[in-house]
Amino acid sequence: MKALVTGATGFIGSFLVEALSKRGYDVTCLVRKTSNLKWLRHLRLEYLQGDLDDTDSYADKLGEFQYIFHLAGLTKADSARDFYHANSECTQKLVTAAAMNPSLKRFLHVSSLAAAGPSIDGIPLIEDAPSGPVSVYGKSKQEGEKAVLASKEKLPVTIVRPPAVYGPRDTDFFLVFRAVQNRLFPYWGRSSYSLIYVEDLVQGIILAAEKEVAAARVYYLADSRVYTNDDILTAISSTLNRKAFRLRLPRSFLPALAVLLQKIQKKGIINPDKIHEISYPHWTCDPARAMKEIGFHTETTLGEGFKKTADWYRKEKWL
Repeated sequence: MKALVTGATGFIGSFLVEALSKRGYDVTCLVRKTSNLKWLRHLRLEYLQGDLDDTDSYADKLGEFQYIFHLAGLTKADSARDFYHANSECTQKLVTAAAMNPSLKRFLHVSSLAAAGPSIDGIPLIEDAPSGPVSVYGKSKQEGEKAVLASKEKLPVTIVRPPAVYGPRDTDFFLVFRAVQNRLFPYWGRSSYSLIYVEDLVQGIILAAEKEVAAARVYYLADSRVYTNDDILTAISSTLNRKAFRLRLPRSFLPALAVLLQKIQKKGIINPDKIHEISYPHWTCDPARAMKEIGFHTETTLGEGFKKTADWYRKEKWL
């Protein structure tokens, strides 16, 4: 089977490409001239040079693929316009081009829990619950989902929504590891999160693409257990053998902090848009549908996943 992967050079995308290659897929990665291929160079892959904004330049080649895995998008941006362009408009263009391929078995779109928004009452979200994204990023991902689902009558589409993803190569969770390494843990009140280790997520993505029942469906892919920020602190502290002090930050102070940090690092993880998400304490989802319909399950406990992640950070001298 031939598969095209967008976002292949990124954190999740690079793990997906590895897993697909091991599974026997012939993988082609859509890349720009400037793409960094460092996580892919050890694999035998094909490359299709192009930009999601210019599907006309490679639309005639999409007929070669039985599977398209769409992971490319922006998680950090300077403006709302950038978010909507990358996560909504470019997704629409790719779906439109892919719809011309009669041999396509699945268009698998990786969205985000942010597209659905937080759980207001603390009960993990299910797929049929009304969506309520609270950040520009989340709203742009929601628009991308709408573009994909609008084609479900003529294209075999599936959407997966991961929550927070961690593992080797990740730069966002790394900041939490580094803070604990420095004996500090930012704390803005008790919160709860769904999480998933990157390799478990990748296996769920492949299942969602291969199972016929998944066509036209939306799935949450997450660890079935919900974790508090105290659980996360305890697990990272144990992994790093560090006791960290809770740096208590009132949620009312976070917007000002985000503005300051954005001046230092324009596209950092803490920015005014992200604060809209952090101000809500419950980011949780229920993977029961994926478990029942496609046989999804996670194999990596939080402790095991954090150990693998920390070992990689040390090996790469990030910690």
